[in-house]
Amino acid sequence: MNEEIKLLKGNEAIAQAAIRCGADGYFGYPITPQSEIMETLMEMRPWETTGMVVLQAESEVAAINMVYGAAGCGKKAITSSSSPGISLKTEGISYIAGAELPCVIVNVMRGGPGLGTIQPSQADYFQAVKGGGHGDYKLIVLAPNSVQEMADHTALGFELAFKYRNPVMILSDGVIGQMMEKVQLPPQKPRRTEEEIIAQCPWATLGKPATRKRNLITSLELDPAEQERNNERFQEKYKVIQENEVRCETYLCDDAEYLIVAFGSSARISQKAVEDARKEGIKVGLLRPITLFPFPVKELRKLADRVKGILVVEMNAGQMIEDVKLATECRVKTEHFGRMGGIVPSPEEILNELKKLTV
Repeated sequence: MNEEIKLLKGNEAIAQAAIRCGADGYFGYPITPQSEIMETLMEMRPWETTGMVVLQAESEVAAINMVYGAAGCGKKAITSSSSPGISLKTEGISYIAGAELPCVIVNVMRGGPGLGTIQPSQADYFQAVKGGGHGDYKLIVLAPNSVQEMADHTALGFELAFKYRNPVMILSDGVIGQMMEKVQLPPQKPRRTEEEIIAQCPWATLGKPATRKRNLITSLELDPAEQERNNERFQEKYKVIQENEVRCETYLCDDAEYLIVAFGSSARISQKAVEDARKEGIKVGLLRPITLFPFPVKELRKLADRVKGILVVEMNAGQMIEDVKLATECRVKTEHFGRMGGIVPSPEEILNELKKLTV
C-alpha cells in the first residue's frame, strides 16, 4: 500500500497506521470510546495480508501481558484502551518499563473517576505522565490533537519505543478518537524477518538455537544494589529523552502578552479562543505540548519570561498546570480553566477566563 488519503475517525486512523507501520501484533479489549481501534483491525483482517496478529484478550490484564510477551521477542506490539482499562493495565506497563521493552499503548480518555462517563476527558494526565503504576519509571507520552496526528503518532510511537527500549503512550481523548478528518496514511512497511529482529534487537528472546546466547527478559531483580543500578540507568535514559525528544507547537506567540497552554482537543478549542481574543485586541498566544513527557520546559520558560499571565486549559480539575508551574518556577501568574464530567469547553468559555486573567 502506498501513501493514501482517507476520511477516518481518529481511532480508525490509529488502526490503519498500525498495519502500515508493520506492527506484528495488537492485543486489546473493548471499551468506549476506543473500541473502533480493534473493530477496524478485525474488519481489515491484516493477518491475511501482513501477518499481523489481532487478538481480543479475555481482559485488559491479559492484553497488556500479551504485549509484554510480544515485546520481549522484539516484536512491534500495540494495545489500546480507555481510562478504567488503562488502570487495569498499569501493573503490566510497569513490568514492561522495568524490563526495558518497546511497545505502544493508546489511551483514548473518558471521564472518571471510577466508571465515570463514556464522554471525553483529559483526567488521565497524572496517570500517563507521572508513571501511573508502581516504581520510578517514565512513559514517553504523545498527545495528538488531530486525526492526522493519531496516525503520525502511531509511527512515531514505534520509532521512539524501539530507539529507547521504552513504552510509549499515545494519550488521546474521546473527541479526537471519535471525530472524522482527512488523514494521509503512511506507505506500507514490510514486517521484519526474524534475522532483522535479531540484528535490530540483540536483547530480544526468540527461542534462539543453543549456539546463541539466550536472553532473559524480566523486571525482577532481588539484589538491592543491582536494582538501584538498574534504576539509575533508567533515570539516565529519561534524561536523554528529555534532552532530545521534546516536541511542542506555538501559535501567535511572537508578540503575545498572555499565553494559553493546552494539549490535545483542548488545544484545538483554545486556538479558536486565541483567534477570537486577538480580534478583541488581546495579545495572546498558544503553546501546545505534543510530548507531555518529555515536557517542553525550556520552551515554556522562555515564553513565561515575556508574558503577563498564563491560562492552562484542560478537561480535568487541574493536572498539567502543576508541570506548567514547575517549568515556569511560578514566575508569572498562572490560572487554570477546566471542564469535567465529559463536558467539552467552548472557545467562548476559554475567552471569558482569559479576560479575567488580563484584569
